[in-house]
Amino acid sequence: MSTEPWVSVEDVAKHLSVAKDSVYRWIEHKALPAHKVGRLWKFKLSEVDDWVRVGGAGSDDPDDQGGEGQG
Repeated sequence: MSTEPWVSVEDVAKHLSVAKDSVYRWIEHKALPAHKVGRLWKFKLSEVDDWVRVGGAGSDDPDDQGGEGQG
């Protein structure tokens, strides 16, 4: 049985084509599924993809740029 690997903030940012700052902001304000391991945030890409599919990355905040064009 293969276990899905844990990935970093940088990996999630690349996967979603956004800035790392957006990933940190989504953890804090939009409940992006993340797990703190020591000082580092770790993710399962399947959880991140599910979160995106249900609209987790949608912006309700006009000040939230979503990281587009950054990176």
